[in-house]
Amino acid sequence: MNLLKFDTLNLSPATLKGIEEMGFEEATPIQTVSIPAILQGRDVIGQAQTGTGKTAAFGLPLLEKIDVKERIVQAIVLCPTRELAIQVAEEINGLGKFHQGLSVLPVYGGQPIERQIKALRQGVQIIIGTPGRIMDHMSRKTLKLDRLKLAVLDEADEMLDMGFREDIELILGAAPGNRQTILFSATMPQAIMLLAEKYLKDPIIAKVSPKVLTVHGTEQIFFEVHQRNRLEALCRAVDYYNPRLSIVFSNTKRGVDQIVGHLQARGYLADGLHGDLSQNQRDRVMAGFRSGNIEILVATDVAARGIDVDDVEAVFNYDIPNDLEYYVHRIGRTGRAGRTGRAFTFVSGKEMYKLRDIQRFTKSKISQQRVPSIVDVEQARSDKFMGLVKETIALGGLERHLSLVEEFIEREEESSSLELSAALLKMLMGPGGVSQGVEQIQDFDNYGSEQGMVRMIINIGQDNDIAVRDIVGAIAGETGLPGRLIGKVEVSRYSSFFEVPQEYADNVIQVMDGNQIRGKRITVKQAGQEKNLTPRQRKPSRKVKSEKSRTIRTKRNRK
Repeated sequence: MNLLKFDTLNLSPATLKGIEEMGFEEATPIQTVSIPAILQGRDVIGQAQTGTGKTAAFGLPLLEKIDVKERIVQAIVLCPTRELAIQVAEEINGLGKFHQGLSVLPVYGGQPIERQIKALRQGVQIIIGTPGRIMDHMSRKTLKLDRLKLAVLDEADEMLDMGFREDIELILGAAPGNRQTILFSATMPQAIMLLAEKYLKDPIIAKVSPKVLTVHGTEQIFFEVHQRNRLEALCRAVDYYNPRLSIVFSNTKRGVDQIVGHLQARGYLADGLHGDLSQNQRDRVMAGFRSGNIEILVATDVAARGIDVDDVEAVFNYDIPNDLEYYVHRIGRTGRAGRTGRAFTFVSGKEMYKLRDIQRFTKSKISQQRVPSIVDVEQARSDKFMGLVKETIALGGLERHLSLVEEFIEREEESSSLELSAALLKMLMGPGGVSQGVEQIQDFDNYGSEQGMVRMIINIGQDNDIAVRDIVGAIAGETGLPGRLIGKVEVSRYSSFFEVPQEYADNVIQVMDGNQIRGKRITVKQAGQEKNLTPRQRKPSRKVKSEKSRTIRTKRNRK
């Protein structure tokens, strides 16, 4: 099947902008089949599993049919569970973000009905809810369907299995006979066909043959970690598992650029691949990845098509994919040619529901693990280094080096061979070595620094045109601390925070305090010691701000 680009589907600029903001690059198979028919006003029976993009399949044409100037119920979406109702409402709100005046209301049991009644009285165009709660509102006369244009039954087979048939029929019976009706179901039992025959007029069947979603030869792992901590979690996992080549998947082009920028600032050999790149740029990135000059490739699903590299040892789902099939395509990039591979997925909050669907349809287990701590990373690095030492001893050819050691020990009588070995290790591995006695953490702290790390504050921020890469680059360049050891970096308006391993903290303060970043003199303190800063040190951006304001006023006066 030739998949359609969204800009060929006769959608409004506001809808296309919402699609771009959500990060969708092209229509999925069910969207390709369904959207044109729904836009034409036809009733549609769509057969699609959860996770195939069916919400956008009916949500996008639904947005096109809503008159935002009229604050009356024009569309209703029936869902079997409150979780699905919330998920559908969030996605339609996201897709309709640029439709000024759009009002979407999820209604379901377990939420105070008074709040829903208040919202309905203020005027709502799209209702998304469970049959029971919608029936409740209809009986209270707080919901009228007499001006309904479109009705959607989402996961109709599950609603029938849950005993909602009578409610569905009463709801559809209260709607105008000339409405458009859309029915989506994973299966098509006799009960569904009878329901469709009764309430749909000359429907088009939109069916996509399901692919066998199975995964072999790849260890699947997920980390429960909030979006704001995913970059740090990604760096920890890369450092701990140390894959030779890895692919990081993001759902959006903007996400790819941001991840690449952060990784490069921390010293990783990373580059990105997405739909905005020219063919020459794409060829250059892929050549670097195949040769190993690029170790981490960050890509969108569409851009990653055609990647054929056998040595990929790990795949990271930075964002959980919008389509179940995309998950299979992603992790299929590793574990090739008889090799084993690992697939890591970052999830939080409602994304756990998507993860559950992925496990169900791929018939595979995705095991939960905690994000490696600094201690884990240091230990893994040390183990790898000591392994290389053992290999070097086994290879032999150390006669000249042994004579140098013997000569050193004879000359430096107070030094033992053990101390010499330790000194050489310190020179090669850095002053930190392996952090000992630090309790391994289970998750990131939302506010303070992680155990083993020290949180620092700098007196510059967004008003000084400072970005994360500027801070990481300056610290790494001035102190010699590898960028990948720098923890979370947060840039706010007037100040910024960053984390460094505890053993490097004093050196970072000594070197960076009074130094400059992008020509701006900085003050660095351990977070919590801001009271020791003078007012001028806390907000040096006032002068910058006033100069910027004068520039703006001058330009306006010239106009």
